[in-house]
Amino acid sequence: MDALSANEAKTQFGDMLLKAQRAPVQINKNGKPVAVVISMEEYESNEALKLQLLQAKAAKAKSDIENGHTVDGDSFFDALELGQHD
Repeated sequence: MDALSANEAKTQFGDMLLKAQRAPVQINKNGKPVAVVISMEEYESNEALKLQLLQAKAAKAKSDIENGHTVDGDSFFDALELGQHD
């Protein structure tokens, strides 16, 4: 992945946009990564994948409920706070 400083991204904006059409471009500020510029095609693909994942999780939850595979709310939120998930 190409990386540019925030100042380079500002001064080379057009070039950065062209690069982002081929591959993500990381933007760094004070030497730390703060953003990534991606093509619209890649963004739309990422959003579609997120939607598919959400739909799959909703379908699994519906199936679990229909089959009686449920947990009580306290257990669920305890696991969530501990960072545990399916």
